[in-house]
Formats: sequence, C-alpha cells, structure tokens
Amino acid sequence: MDKLLLVDGNSIMNRAFYGVPDLTNSSGMHTNAVYGFLNIIFKFIDEEKPTHMAVAFDLHAPTFRHKMYPEYKGTRKGMPEELRMQVPYIKDIVKCLNIAVVEKEGYEADDILGTLAKKAQDAGMEAVLVSGDRDLLQISDTHIKIRIPKTIKGQTTVEDYYPEQVMEKYNVTPKEFIELKALMGDSSDNIPGVPKVGEKTAQELITAYHSIEGIYEHIDELKKASVKQSFLDNRELADLCLKLVTINIDAPINLDFSNYLYDVKFTEEGLNIVKQLSLKSYIKKFEDNLTGTTVSEFVLPEYRIIDNFVDASGLENILLNSKILSFVETPFGTGILSDSEYYFVKGITFFDKDLFLDKNFDSLKGLVLTEEASSFFKNIKDNHLKNLSRVITEKIFAFDLAGYLLNPLNNNYDLESLSNDYLQLGVPKEFSEEKDIIKVLFIRKSLYEVLSKLLTDTEQDDLYKNIEMPLSLVLYEMEKDGIAVDTKALREYGAGLADSITTLEKQIYEEAGHEFNILSPKQLGVVLFEEMNLPSGKKTKTGYSTNADILNKLAEDYPFVQKILDYRTYTKLKSTYAEGLLSAVSDDGRIHSHFLQTVTATGRISSAEPNLQNIPIKTELGRELRKVFVPKVGCFFADADYSQIELRVLAHLSNDSFLTDAFNNGEDIHSVTASAVFGVNKDEVTPLMRRTAKVVNFGIIYGMSSFSLGQDLKISKKEADEYIEGYFAKYPGIKKYLDDCVKWAMECGFSVTALKRRRPIPELKAAQFMQKEFGKRVAMNAPVQGTAADIMKLAMINVRDALLSNNLESRILIQVHDELLLEVKADEKDKALNILKEEMEKAYKMCVPLLVDLQTGDNWYEAK
Repeated sequence: MDKLLLVDGNSIMNRAFYGVPDLTNSSGMHTNAVYGFLNIIFKFIDEEKPTHMAVAFDLHAPTFRHKMYPEYKGTRKGMPEELRMQVPYIKDIVKCLNIAVVEKEGYEADDILGTLAKKAQDAGMEAVLVSGDRDLLQISDTHIKIRIPKTIKGQTTVEDYYPEQVMEKYNVTPKEFIELKALMGDSSDNIPGVPKVGEKTAQELITAYHSIEGIYEHIDELKKASVKQSFLDNRELADLCLKLVTINIDAPINLDFSNYLYDVKFTEEGLNIVKQLSLKSYIKKFEDNLTGTTVSEFVLPEYRIIDNFVDASGLENILLNSKILSFVETPFGTGILSDSEYYFVKGITFFDKDLFLDKNFDSLKGLVLTEEASSFFKNIKDNHLKNLSRVITEKIFAFDLAGYLLNPLNNNYDLESLSNDYLQLGVPKEFSEEKDIIKVLFIRKSLYEVLSKLLTDTEQDDLYKNIEMPLSLVLYEMEKDGIAVDTKALREYGAGLADSITTLEKQIYEEAGHEFNILSPKQLGVVLFEEMNLPSGKKTKTGYSTNADILNKLAEDYPFVQKILDYRTYTKLKSTYAEGLLSAVSDDGRIHSHFLQTVTATGRISSAEPNLQNIPIKTELGRELRKVFVPKVGCFFADADYSQIELRVLAHLSNDSFLTDAFNNGEDIHSVTASAVFGVNKDEVTPLMRRTAKVVNFGIIYGMSSFSLGQDLKISKKEADEYIEGYFAKYPGIKKYLDDCVKWAMECGFSVTALKRRRPIPELKAAQFMQKEFGKRVAMNAPVQGTAADIMKLAMINVRDALLSNNLESRILIQVHDELLLEVKADEKDKALNILKEEMEKAYKMCVPLLVDLQTGDNWYEAK
C-alpha cells in the first residue's frame, strides 16, 4: 500500500526551535530551528519509508476562521525574530530536497493536512501525519495515523494515534474530540468555548451525549443549573466554537498525488544552504548523497610528484626559504605545500615532518600551517620547544585559535568545520590518493589567507599573535607537567566521606521513619512535603521541586533538611572528587588535566578531564581536598591570586574617578561602596554592610537586576533598588560605561575587551524579553571578564618566559580564573617568587594598580 507522509511545518519548526539549544553560524545567524526540523523529518522518513510526502505551512494571512471570528488567535504572541529569520531557509531546503511544500491562502496547515490525509485514505493509501498539535487527532482514521513527538526530561518520544488510541487517551472518538475541543475552548487559539464548561464537565457531557447537538437535544437532563443556563444562553457561541475547531477536509488544494511522490534529491542548492548555515552533519549528508558529479567548485591545483632522492635534493632549500609551509603525512607519501607550490613525495623517510622540523625549524623563514597548536607541539621534541618557545609560536599558524577568536560561540574549530564555514569546501575523510592530500594542503593555505585577513579586519591579529599563540605553548607544558597527588591522603579523604555519608544516611532514615532514595528528587519531595508536611512544597508535573534554593531556605528552620543538603554535598565530593580524581592519577603519580583554550565565549581558560578549576572552596570540607595536591620533593607551592581584578578592570574601562581614586589610594573598595550605599561615614561601616556592598560591587559587574540582588541579600526589591541607585550615585561613570556597553553591542552585535577580543551577542536581537535581558547582561560583563581573562593570559606567558630565561626549573601547574599555582624549587624561592609577583602585576598597564596576593605552602590548601 502506498504511504503518504504529511508534516505540519509550522508545528515541527516551532518544536525544533524550542527543543534544540540555540545554534549560530559564523555570522551569528540562528540555525537551531533548521537543524532540528531536518532531524525530525529525516527521523520520520527513516521510520515510515513513504512513497509520497508533503510539508504544509501556514501563510501569514487571515483565514476563513478569522472572517467568522476576528478575535481568532488574537492573543498569540508574534513569532520570535530568531525563528522568523529561519523560516525561509526551512522552506527553501525542503524544496531543494524535492519534497512538496503546500500552502493555501485563507487556510491553515491543519486544513491542508486534513484534506490530504482524508483524500489519500479515500484513494486507498495509508496516511501518516506528524504534528505537535493535538487538534489533528480529529483526523485520525482507519488508515490515518497521527504521530505526536513529545519530550519528557530531555528524552523525545512519539505518541501514535489511530481512533482506538484516541478513545483510550480521551475516552472519545476522533469525531467527538472535535466536540470536546469546542466545549472546552482553546486559549492558544483564543477560542472561548462555552462558559462554565471546563475539561471535566466537557468530558462528561460528550461521553454522555456524543456531540454539542446531542447536549442540546437533552438539555433538560443537565443537572447543574449554571451549566444548563450557560448552554441556553450561548447556543450561537457553541456552534461558532465548533466551526472554529473543525478542520476543513475539503481545502481547495492540488489533489493529484503524483505531485507528492517521494523522491528526495540532495542538490547543490541544498548543499549551499546547509553550508551557509554551517550545519556540519548535513553538509556531510548532502555531500555524501549529492546528485551529480561535483561536490563543490574546488579545482585541484597543479602539483609535482617526486619519487626519488635525486629529485628531492633541491627541495630542502626551497622549504627552508618558504613563507608558507605545510606537511601532510600518509603511509604512501607526504604532501608538501611551499608557498604556492605543491609537492607529493613518494615515501616519507626523508621528508617526515618531525625529522625535518626538528632539524630545521630555527632556519625556517616562513609559517608552518597546522590544525591545532597543541598537536603541533606534540610533534616537536620537548628540548626543541624550550629552546625555541616564542619563535615557534610566531612561526606556526593554528587554525583552531584563529577560528575561535573570530567566532567564540562555535563548538568546533577543526579543519573540516572551519573549511565548511569559511570556504564551503569539504575535507577528505580518508587519503586514498595524492589528490586528497593536495586538497587538504590547498584548504590549509586558503584558510590561512582568509582567517589572517579576518583577524586583521577585526583588529584581533595582535591578540592572536601575542596572546593566544604563545599561551598555547604554556598550556601544553602545563598539561605535560601535571600536578602530583598524595593518593594515600586522597583515599583517606574518600573514606572519611564514606563514614559521614553512612552516619547521615542512618539519621535521615530514622527521622523520616523509613528508607528511601535520598538523591531522588521525587522520593525526597514526598518525604518532605507529604509525609513531614514541610512548607514551600511546589508541585510540578514530575513531582515536588527539591532544588538547592528551596532546601537552603528550609534548612534555616529544619535541621533535617540541612542533613539532606550535607548528604548531597558529601556524596558529590566522594563520587566526583575523591573517586574521580583518584581514577585520573597517571602512572607518574600526577594528574594531567587538559587546559582548554577555545571553549569559553569570554576568553577564559577552562579545565577538563578532570576539571581542576572546579575544586570546591566554599566549604571547609571542600577546601580540605586541596591538601591532597602536593609539590614534588625539593619543591613547594606558590599561589598568586589577583586582588579584585574585575573591579580594577571596571575602574580602568569606565574611568570612573571615584572608583579609580579609591584603588589608587589603596582604600578598601567594599567599605567605600558600603559608605555610599548605606549613607554612612567609612569608619561607621559594619562587617555586614561591607559584605552587602561586596555583593553589590560584583553584582553590578554581572548586570544583576534588583530582583536578583534582593534574592541574594534576602531583602525586598525596593531595598535592592535603593542599593543600586546609591551605587550609581557614587559611581556615575560606571553607570554611563555600562549603558554605553549595551548600546555598542546592540549596534555592532558584539562586545569588545580592552585588548580587542570580540564576543558576539546574538541574544540582543531576540524577540523574547528574557533572552534580550540576558544579552544586555552579557554586554555589560563580557568586556570586563574578557579583559581580566586576557590579562591573566599575558601574565601566564610572561611568568613562564621569565622563569625560562632565568634558567629556573620552577613552573606553572594550574590556572584557576584569577589564580596561578606554581611548583617552585626550594633553592629558587626568592627569584621565582619575585618573578611571579612582578610579572603578574605588570602584565597590563591600567589607570589603577594590579595587585597580587601571594602565599606559599607544602600543599595547595596551605598555599591558598
């Protein structure tokens, strides 16, 4: 039997938009709805294997329902701009796939789908209708299946409805489902329904009388007087609602099913669209299935084949004098790019890039193109790295770092992703012949030219050359060195946690009166809010909320809840840290974390596998964990932490005279703010006032609203408003600076740091209020946080270089936001500590001083 697959385009693209995290291409274009839409339709194509297919869309025009009832859908909010801009791409790509798109002025997609489904069934076909709109359940029939995707806790499932499933779910037939909807009304479509008739009453009436007409035929049997009177008073309204909710199955559309034959084609036009949107998985899908002979307009450059050492004898001098140089090794030969000349050398013995570069790197005149800086460093011997450090970072070009600076919102900067984004060229997955190698070399050269120009155009070339590139070498050395762990102390720490967990578990079970899964929010909710009758029980569809905010409030009055919080803390410390860190210790007794340079949008360095930047510091038990990190024999730890660097950066960027004077005069900035906010003299500031001012100081940097500030300080919104007003009255330059940051970002689409680092902020163009407000907060904070991150990176580079140039063996082990941890040789103490403090404090010249708090110790806990 032929099968017609019908897709409700508007419903599915809305589902995709809200169900897929925000994605953007290199120009900031939102792409999540397109990506999600394609995922969904290909899923159903794979499952249903249709012989015919059509996608229906609403047109932005009044329908016959609006003529009957002008208020129809009158309460709906407009489509978010981030989704609206994706609609043309969705329609175009469906058409490029050779899938029929059906639209009809005056009719909704539901009417088109209903008409096609019923007519297909009449023609002896099976129809499958995919939509998130349950109104379409009225269309289900013997040979019409309605498929409704739904997501619960992040997992997507599909509910399938034939008439029997509609009856099982709603206790009505598909035809009765129409009557049910008319009685209840539909707030999303602004259909009023019959007054005083809710879901329960409507269900009872349709179950008893099967239709609105049937209800009126038995109107005297209605027991509830108010409901009976409402029906008597609203007959016309009931009939109108029935017409509004009934899908028109006779829409005037093309019913020649030969127009809907399923014959998907992957075309050049479609490929160009997914390339423009940087939908990497679909670029591959289109390229793999493309109809025709060419995947792109790529023309292979001419190249010279060298198959003997006689021919190769003159090549070394050419390479040593190249301005651009790149190698690709394979088992059957090496591809070489020298400026604009391409070579393929059969065999790799002589031209193995490790040997050539190790021997000749200091003699090279030009750049060596590589995909990732870290992979390049691993190909050069360590002694070579130390001798040539800065020379190497000046001579190589790392595509990942350049791509990251140009768009820090991307999540992948490999050669394939960048080539798709900037060249619209696919990268060969395997090297089956020399032509594949030459293509990769061509892509590297082309990318270098494009990305270099863009770095210059965006004024980020200095940032790339003087910060990101040299930093990549520092991070490589940090990863290679690692940090020593006292595994015995770590096991003892874990054993102590296990004992505490067991003790807490017994106490919790005893007070609850029975055992339950303490880490299960659902079971915990029942215990707290049903069995123990604690206040604040907010029940959701999945149970009571037991998040940290709710439990922290309850813990102030209920010791039992504090035990729950302690249990959560101990179990996380045990699993994530005591056990997790132990499994991460290498054979050399050290943990070699990965320090990631291309992850955060603000420019901060992150840590992973394991994350050493996330070692707990808020509780004493968490801080105790730092005792297991120890220096090697003959060394100690030095921990240097920038003092209030973000506030100092804010002073520099805003040039607020009061804030800069406070820092330049060495005043306690939190006391100065407290004096202004509370209207008291500095000598009258209490510790509580100072703590409050500290929250205000850092809250302002992050664009905190008065509502959030009030929650943090546990004060009213009005009081929080007064605090913020008092702050800006004291520091008017900061108010102007923050306003200017938002204005700049809204005009330009990005924020910029003092060192020209850009952070795109697509949220500022969002239609949704909350997203736009988030964008404003980012616009205020990103320049400050990004500048602080850039200063830390400069400090790391300068500290590393100074230690090396002074022939010291002390080295950087860990970077955590504003903090550097060094392993210092005991006999290098004075010189190493002076370098650490001096290089950090002079890393970047500002109108206020950079100050560093420096401590030492025999483990990280003591040093911090």
